[in-house]
Amino acid sequence: MNFFLLSRLNQRAVRRWLGGTTGLAAALLLSAYAWIAFSPVLELDDPAVARPSLVLLTAQGEPFARRGDYREAPVAAGSLPARVTAPFVAIEDRRFYVHGGIDLRGTARAALANVRAGGVEQGGSTITQQLAKMAFVGSDRSFARKLKEATIALRLERHYSKDEILAAYLNRAYFGDGVYGIGAAARHYFGKDAAALELGEAAMLAGIVNAPSRLAPTLHLEAAQRRTRTVLAAMASAGMLAPGEAASVPLAQPLPALAPVSGAGWFADWVEPQVRGSLGAGTGRVDVPTTLDGRLQRQAEAAVAAVLKAGKSETRQAALIAMRPDGSVAAMVGGRDYGRSQFNRAVQAERQPGSAFKLFVYLAALRAGAEPEMLVEDRPLKVAGWSPKNFSNRYHGPITLTRAFADSSNVAAVRLSEQVGRDAVIQAAHDLGLRGEMKAVPSLALGASTTTLIDLTSAYAGVASGVYPIVPHGLASAPDGFAASMAPARAALSYHERAALLQLLSAAVETGTGKAARLPIPAFGKTGTTQNSRDAWFIGFAGDLIVGVWVGNDDETPMKGVTGGGAPARIWRAFMTEALGQEIAAEAARQAEEAARAAREAQEEEERWREEREERAPGWLDRVFGGRMRDWFS
Repeated sequence: MNFFLLSRLNQRAVRRWLGGTTGLAAALLLSAYAWIAFSPVLELDDPAVARPSLVLLTAQGEPFARRGDYREAPVAAGSLPARVTAPFVAIEDRRFYVHGGIDLRGTARAALANVRAGGVEQGGSTITQQLAKMAFVGSDRSFARKLKEATIALRLERHYSKDEILAAYLNRAYFGDGVYGIGAAARHYFGKDAAALELGEAAMLAGIVNAPSRLAPTLHLEAAQRRTRTVLAAMASAGMLAPGEAASVPLAQPLPALAPVSGAGWFADWVEPQVRGSLGAGTGRVDVPTTLDGRLQRQAEAAVAAVLKAGKSETRQAALIAMRPDGSVAAMVGGRDYGRSQFNRAVQAERQPGSAFKLFVYLAALRAGAEPEMLVEDRPLKVAGWSPKNFSNRYHGPITLTRAFADSSNVAAVRLSEQVGRDAVIQAAHDLGLRGEMKAVPSLALGASTTTLIDLTSAYAGVASGVYPIVPHGLASAPDGFAASMAPARAALSYHERAALLQLLSAAVETGTGKAARLPIPAFGKTGTTQNSRDAWFIGFAGDLIVGVWVGNDDETPMKGVTGGGAPARIWRAFMTEALGQEIAAEAARQAEEAARAAREAQEEEERWREEREERAPGWLDRVFGGRMRDWFS
């Protein structure tokens, strides 16, 4: 009796619990529906503010780098033909036009297809859910994110048409290679508008969305084409194509990928801010002509790589910059390997220049009335308790300024700096374009203050061109306002100053510490080595190129036995030999012609001498010696 009573009581409790739960669930569903139905409309405007993609062109007009994501103007809802949209629906969400934003049946079907294929062949989320993730939720992998994604998908379906949702999805989808949106993808991969895509091309783009980094056809064409066949098969399975028709669709062939100049990433990183300041928000692609010379860039990379490979193991990094006399940068190598380190040692690294700074000491002395053949004491001295020493620890007494500069005498440079005044040396350095702070200490003359390779090379460009300061730039034409903001008023070296500096720089290469940089044509330059060989430099110019080279280590560890007259000078010479090949060949031809002319003149002179001897030979000698006398004179 009690058992039956307890059973009936339990049944009533269960019914009450079920009724309460059902009512609660109904209330929650009703509340969710009301919230979805009456919640504010989610905006599906164009993606967040975009900037144009920059395609950087060499001085020869060849593209070598792209900076920034590439987007085109969004396609309008319903503007694309079915052959373009159908592949996306077939592979990503074949029940797109019948579900309400969430498709449990489609999710189950996709999971089964993926299990059978042994990999991800079909997506489990609807196109609406993917749009919710791209536009509002993000890619965080959590249950809360999936719940929010599903809720937003329902809201989108409530407020927008299927065409509007599909268009928004296609405008936001990532297609690899830095390309967002179907308009940019069609232009980037096939050079046409999205509405003009052929079925095979649209199928290839639809296949990319699943794994853009692995399926971008410019990098992985075979994988992209296999994926295209999967998309076409999905269209046939969904009844969008006949099986025979799917097999006959020709596979798309994308445009060739941009052929980057391998190490030009440093140049591209440096020049991009010069462009961005003049560009507003927008879509599309902007071609930017630069001053980079593709041939010189490749030669610069080869010269740096060859010398580093053959050099000492303690030397781990190097940088090179080549510019024209007007400051236009033709080549830039910012390190050993851009792929491993994007830090630009040609622009960003501030290092002590060592004896390469002596150029400014001697300019200050020339301004004070010195002459290259004047004498300066090359003997030890003490300044404020500090005793500088020559690198060789040898001293030669009174020597000319030309020899002191060529031999890179430290004591002579300090003595000149003290005579003309450290402030005058700092002023000379600032005049030629060094921008860093310099302290007026005795070691100033030996390059104790830091600078960058690009600034030091620009300063030497002032000597090469005869005007200063030279502002380095990488754009073929300056954007609005750039010239006014970056180019200060210029001054000119006097004839005496420039001629004297050229004499000093020539002596350093021909007979001094820079002999390893000698060329068959006139060359001018200066070595620099800092304490314990932490930095080694060679800055110089020949022909129409001013080139600076730095060698060292990022952590400033010493390099045993490395000097500016070693690896840097060899890199400089190797690059210049290739870069100035025509000038060097012309000089060699000129010298050969001079040698040939001298040989002809010598032969003509010898022939004249023989004729004169023959004419002077007495007749009686011929009679005595039987006519053989003339042979003795010939």
